[in-house]
Amino acid sequence: MRKSMVAACALALLAACSPNSSEAGAQSTQAGAVHPESGLTVIPLTVTHAGKQHVFRVELAKSAMEQAKGMMFRTSMGADEGMIFPLDPPRGAVFWMKNTVLPLDLIFVGVDGKISNIAANAKPYDETPLPSVGLAKAVLELNAGRAAELGIVPGDTVDW
Repeated sequence: MRKSMVAACALALLAACSPNSSEAGAQSTQAGAVHPESGLTVIPLTVTHAGKQHVFRVELAKSAMEQAKGMMFRTSMGADEGMIFPLDPPRGAVFWMKNTVLPLDLIFVGVDGKISNIAANAKPYDETPLPSVGLAKAVLELNAGRAAELGIVPGDTVDW
């Protein structure tokens, strides 16, 4: 009897771990990963430079509230991590570093999906406006110096 109970428990555990075993499991698969600190959905983002692709895992800041907070008060970010701010409709974007602890590269993505300009090595806490050149459909934030390190320049393509 005890062996059959152990076997039944093991089967139940395996079924619970199966990706299609429960509605909750399906929801977490469909929703994607969630960043442990921000609670934002984490998605893949690709920058293509000279035919080479670099994939990042970025937090998706969609709502006005999420975009207003952005990377404020954060103390760490991985080398291949970042945050994307989709702008719908596209507009002239202006960012600043108020309450932002980490130095960042701000990469402005034009309506054509290509990088229009980069505000490199933005200084923590600096309230100097950092504008896009032309209309932006998104702004990508990476660790300061990461764009230069990877050779990312205006004209490169950004997909997410």
